Amino acid sequence: MRADSPPVIVATILPEEGVTGVHTHIEQLRRYLRENGMATTLVTPFSWGGPLSYPVFGLRPLVLERCSGPASVAWYRYWHEVFLRKALRCCLAERGECVVYAQEPLAARAALRARSGPHQRVVLAVHFQTSQADEWAYKNEIRRDGRLFRAIRQYERQVIPRVDRLVYVSQSARSGVLSWLPQAAAVPSAVISNFVAPLRSEPGQEPLGDLVTVGSLLRAKNHSFLLEVLAEANRAGRSLTLDIFGEGPLRNDLRRQASRLGLGDQVRLRGFRPDVRDFLPRYRAYVHASYLESQSLAIIEAMAAGLPIIAGAVGGICELCDEGVEARFWPLDDPAKAAATLIDLLDCEPARLKAARAASERFHRDFGADVVAPALMSFLLATTPPAAATTGG
Repeated sequence: MRADSPPVIVATILPEEGVTGVHTHIEQLRRYLRENGMATTLVTPFSWGGPLSYPVFGLRPLVLERCSGPASVAWYRYWHEVFLRKALRCCLAERGECVVYAQEPLAARAALRARSGPHQRVVLAVHFQTSQADEWAYKNEIRRDGRLFRAIRQYERQVIPRVDRLVYVSQSARSGVLSWLPQAAAVPSAVISNFVAPLRSEPGQEPLGDLVTVGSLLRAKNHSFLLEVLAEANRAGRSLTLDIFGEGPLRNDLRRQASRLGLGDQVRLRGFRPDVRDFLPRYRAYVHASYLESQSLAIIEAMAAGLPIIAGAVGGICELCDEGVEARFWPLDDPAKAAATLIDLLDCEPARLKAARAASERFHRDFGADVVAPALMSFLLATTPPAAATTGG
């Protein structure tokens, strides 16, 4: 990284603090840059507006979410882009050459409208699988192929081909976008994985349980499947514990399901913990049941902790770990077969330890910050030809 490199401005419609994978991506990138003496500026919709932002953003959860999912989504998208564009305009007016690293298509359009010229390049990170319209549909906020779904696709059709560069977090994400938006192929791009800093492990800590998973308690994360798997394992004579880290609207549903399945003493809903990665080494395996993943930072963090992975072979997960090496892939539609997969790994300690070592080695080789972050920065700053910038996995 050159000393005279243009500054990087990270733009996102999300608040500065949060629990999503995008938050983790931003946090890890800014941490890496700080440790290497390079400052970044984070710009969000909350960077502009002051007291005005509270009634505008507060209306959605108080009124719109209760009345209409599509109206709530449309309000969210419109006003977050408006506020972010105004914040970026203030920020970019004081800058010369720079790179705006946008974390969503909304942020990318805000940056394209706010920049003062092409010397302020806009690079879009594609964290989603296929389209953000699909993500809203998976959350049951909008109807698939409905009016707003089509409008979001049209929005992305107009924005994505106009950015200066694209960073896909996985080959799966790239394939998903190109499957419906072939024009994106004309934009210089790279597939560069998410990354996290290596974990500082403390040997000798007391174990916390058998299984752990991390993720917001949303339908797409499919936590209910994990409880069905535990119930099947009980029927097979194996009682296993599961700690679930994360918050979301399905918390009470999961608590009721655990009680109905007789898992009250085996399942703990641990809530959101900003230091969750420090707990991971104290489990025997990481389990994941999401059926929508462009790439999973939770799995990367579990591999950093040296945990074997048990997950569905969906999206970008297959690019993180291999069946029979770091991972075991289980069917997401058959809890009994999934339980058998789980028991086979946990009941053979040599196999579990071998997968754990392989996961740690794969992390350090492919997903550590010191490996991936330099490639990302090189691509953002246009010092590496796009064809050469494929990192991770």
